[in-house]
Amino acid sequence: MKALRLNGVSKTYDRQRAAPVRALRGVELEVEPGEFVAITGPSGCGKSTLLNIAAGLEVADEGLITIADERVDGRNEADLAVLRRTHVGIVFQFHNLIDELSVTENIALPAVLGGRKRPAALDRARDLLDFLGLGGRGRSSPSVLSGGQRQRLAIARALVNTPTLLLADEPTGALDSTGSAEIGDLFQRLNEDGQTIVLVTHDARLAATATRVVRMADGRLTGAA
Repeated sequence: MKALRLNGVSKTYDRQRAAPVRALRGVELEVEPGEFVAITGPSGCGKSTLLNIAAGLEVADEGLITIADERVDGRNEADLAVLRRTHVGIVFQFHNLIDELSVTENIALPAVLGGRKRPAALDRARDLLDFLGLGGRGRSSPSVLSGGQRQRLAIARALVNTPTLLLADEPTGALDSTGSAEIGDLFQRLNEDGQTIVLVTHDARLAATATRVVRMADGRLTGAA
C-alpha cells in the first residue's frame, strides 16, 4: 500500500486565456506509509496546487491520485469529504480556528462532524492536547494563544480523526523562528510515532527535519522524487 500516489498529474489554470498557467506537469510521486516528505521550491512552482489536488480540494486535469490505495480522482464532493475524514488531515499556514469555541472544542469538531460521539471526540481532543503540550489550555479561546500554540492546535485538529496522511501547506509561514522550530520538532515527533506526513515549505530548517526532501520547479518534481 502507498500512503499517497500521484501518477501523471497535470493541472492548468486559465485555459481560455492566451497564456494559460500550467501549475502541474505530469507529476509523479509515491509516499510510503511512515514517511515524512518535504516538498520545496520557489513561490508559484506548483507546491500548494499539488497538495490541494492530493487532498481532493482541487481537481486535476489528468492523472491518477490515490491515498491508501483509494482513488481520489473521479469522486464527487460528497465522496471526497468522506475520504478526507477517513484518511486526510490538513494543516494550512493560517489556522482557520473558531474563536467562539474552546481549544478542546476546536479539535473535537471534525470528529463530531465525522460521526464520533461528542464525549469520545472530546476525550480524543484532550489526549492530543496533552501530547502537544497544550493540556492546560483546553478551556481557553484560541484567540489568547500564541502563533505557535495556535498552529499546534491546528495540527491537533488535523489529527483528531487519526488520518492515514497528514498534509501541511507552509505550516511555519506565519511564525517566528522559535515557533517554527517548535513546529519542526512536533512534526518529527509525530513521524517517529508513525504518522505519514507530506508538507510544502520555503523553510529550509523545517524541510531538513523530513526523512525525504523533494524539489519542485515549474510544475515538475526535479529532484529526489
